[in-house]
Amino acid sequence: MMDLGSAAGAAPGRPAVIMAESGEVTTYAELNAESNRVANLLFDLGLRRGDHIAFMLENRAELLAVAWAAQRSGLYYTPVGTRLTADEVAYIIGNCEARVFVTSAAFAEVAGVAVRSCPGLKLRLALDGEIEGFSGYREAVGRFPGTPLAEEWEGQSMIYSSGTTGRPKGVKRALSGKRLGDDPAQIGVLPLLSMLEDVVYLSPAPLYHAAPMNMCVALLRLGATLVIMERFDAEKALEAIERHRVTHTQMVPTMFIRLLRLPAEVRSRYDLGSLRLAIHAAAPCPVDTKRRMIEWWGPILTEYYAGTENIGMTLCDSEEWLGHPGTVGRAIAGTLHILDEDGQEQPAGVQGAVYFSGGADFEYHGDPEKTAAARDPLGRGWATLGDIGYVDADGYLFLTDRRAHMIIRGGVNVYPQESENILAMHPKVGDVAVIGVPDPDLGEVVKAVVQPVDQADAGPAFEHELLAYCRERLARYKCPDSVDFVSELPRQATGKLHKRLLRDRYAAPQASAGR
Repeated sequence: MMDLGSAAGAAPGRPAVIMAESGEVTTYAELNAESNRVANLLFDLGLRRGDHIAFMLENRAELLAVAWAAQRSGLYYTPVGTRLTADEVAYIIGNCEARVFVTSAAFAEVAGVAVRSCPGLKLRLALDGEIEGFSGYREAVGRFPGTPLAEEWEGQSMIYSSGTTGRPKGVKRALSGKRLGDDPAQIGVLPLLSMLEDVVYLSPAPLYHAAPMNMCVALLRLGATLVIMERFDAEKALEAIERHRVTHTQMVPTMFIRLLRLPAEVRSRYDLGSLRLAIHAAAPCPVDTKRRMIEWWGPILTEYYAGTENIGMTLCDSEEWLGHPGTVGRAIAGTLHILDEDGQEQPAGVQGAVYFSGGADFEYHGDPEKTAAARDPLGRGWATLGDIGYVDADGYLFLTDRRAHMIIRGGVNVYPQESENILAMHPKVGDVAVIGVPDPDLGEVVKAVVQPVDQADAGPAFEHELLAYCRERLARYKCPDSVDFVSELPRQATGKLHKRLLRDRYAAPQASAGR
């Protein structure tokens, strides 16, 4: 058996969660009991296998208790981004058909507005204070026993990622139908990463993202200690590694960049000798950045390429990467295929769309068109994340482009269509395109290129007006960081925008200086 309850039975006093900044410790016995209380509450409400809950919480132990309550109840659970607007939160709650929503006082304003548009909710719970229309989490959960349900079934996370149509899409995979602890797939590639025993795992990212959420849930099956950062800070990450003798962590390249920017005397101040593995993914890692990290931390970096869709995965350790700089590895799950626009396989060294065969089946919830678009054009059932790349003669994958227009800002996916739709509504905007431009810290930042109705409006005042206009209507991280003005955007006669031409203008390092 591999599940939270078994881990708690084996070592009830072991720390399950340590909050890096506050030092608060939650033992396995405490986390398991809390998770059982929430599971009993959900069952009492009538939720059964296949039903759905959602939560919008900062990094904290209760988030993992709620997630595990759903995991052990055969439910779907969706972590909601804490930087979203009320409209975006309401859309996700409604779209996933959540029956229960949990949040905290930190998001009282947004959550309070969001749930007004969610009549399908049976219960709304609030931690740390009162929110109008919500019940108190402690009181509601405290009425139930900390013992497990009579029958426990494997649940499944359902993570939402932004959609090119302007609305996020939930990646829904079928429930396994297995009893809790009986599904080896739930620990994924952890055995390949030597993450089965004596793991102290530093999780520096927001837990509403897929990788940290799923990694933490999986590691709690195995008795690992999770050191959760409330928010990422480069030096505090080093402090946490030293203090808690961290053995494993997972970061995005932006975190590496910020670590490398620390003064040499700060970087050398901390003992990082306990680290055995540093995993990274989510965004392209600059070759020089990764090389410097390997020189500093040693050959313990492992990179993977995968997606929430679980269609396949590549993996590459430091030794392999040093022999093939820039690669994201060879396939360890699914079979790689590089296809041209007609679906024909390409030879080594020739780039095309990256597909996997043999991966898990999935759907984009409520969007059959997008689901179909992720399949190969010849109907073989192969699936893609929309990236472009090539495979070398040794089978190593190199990514050369990404989903048509997606921007990866500090490891977070931003789809420009959302902010384009907002800015296009401004009465003084004649045409608009939103693209990613190079940034030495975040990898990419978001830029709007605007064709004003009246060229006389072009200038700093109008830029400020447009940025404010967008930020009032959309989560700030999805909005442009800057605006450039042009007399005309490059469009074909059919009206299709040549975004590649725009991106090429800003590809050179000197171009980004004009952000």
